[in-house]
Amino acid sequence: MSIDMHSHWRPAGLIELLRQRSEPPMVVTNDDGVEVFRSRGGDWMTTHDEAVAECFDNVEQRLAEMDELGISTGVLSLFGQFCWIERRPSEESVPLCRAYNDEVSEICKTHPGRFAAYASLPQWQLSDAIEELNRAMELPGIIGAQIPGNAFITLQEAEAYRPLMEAANKHKAIMFIHWGPRAGDDWPRTPSHADNFRRRMGTLDMQASLSANMVTLSMTDYLDDLQELRIHIHNLGGNLPYEIERMDHRCLLDTPNEDLPSTRFNKPNVFVDCNSFGPRSIEMGVSLYGAEKILLGTDGTAFGSDWSNKAIADADIGEDARDAILYDNAARLLSPAVELAPR
Repeated sequence: MSIDMHSHWRPAGLIELLRQRSEPPMVVTNDDGVEVFRSRGGDWMTTHDEAVAECFDNVEQRLAEMDELGISTGVLSLFGQFCWIERRPSEESVPLCRAYNDEVSEICKTHPGRFAAYASLPQWQLSDAIEELNRAMELPGIIGAQIPGNAFITLQEAEAYRPLMEAANKHKAIMFIHWGPRAGDDWPRTPSHADNFRRRMGTLDMQASLSANMVTLSMTDYLDDLQELRIHIHNLGGNLPYEIERMDHRCLLDTPNEDLPSTRFNKPNVFVDCNSFGPRSIEMGVSLYGAEKILLGTDGTAFGSDWSNKAIADADIGEDARDAILYDNAARLLSPAVELAPR
């Protein structure tokens, strides 16, 4: 059995609130008489419609998939297209985020051990995010929150989020840093007219951004006074496992008195998941971070689960490392805060 730390959720509990909205994200009836969820999507510059009947998740279906795939516990986090609720002005985002957090908490409460969840936080004003984090951390099953990667591209930007991270530290929360914009950020960074837009946006930009997040958190003193806080970054923390030798080379040339970068990605409270990567990348991730710092991540899909399970099985890392990635590391992170299903 395994624990999936990166399992996105499309919240049916928001449907009624989304019906009341007049701009994306919202639920409307299209010209064909079909009720659809309308969001920013597709090329991220235009609206995107998807039939309501197909774009919200069902708990029983997810449980059946987890059973089939050998996942004992899934950690739910808001699916990307729905994250636009976090970036709306406070009067819109606060009630939507509260409704989502209440929904996923109820799922955790109704199915003890099978689910935990990252809260969604309104991003328009940091004070709103702190207030909702404080409220959500009192709800059953909530272990922390998902927050946008753009807030941690550099140390200067991360410092602006320090009040939120200090609040999370008090709660001993796990904060899931996921690629994406803050409220008001220009998005996407990739020009919409570029060739191979999806490859550039969803891989090149994503991975470079996650690498920047890891440099901010691991190669500065940002986390030194946040020792009760745990950080989870997806997709192996960007490209670092296969760029670290280049980083060391440049360090020896440019700043030879500085500690080598390869020795600095060992912060005790920073973890990465292996979502979407293959066996060779996982091997390099284990070499850089150590197997004890890597978590299973699937994006919450059967395809992602099959892909990640095969990658971990095929990686030349040994059975102890395999067990650590599939279950043990996540169990140590989660067990102080939530009940886990028997392995």
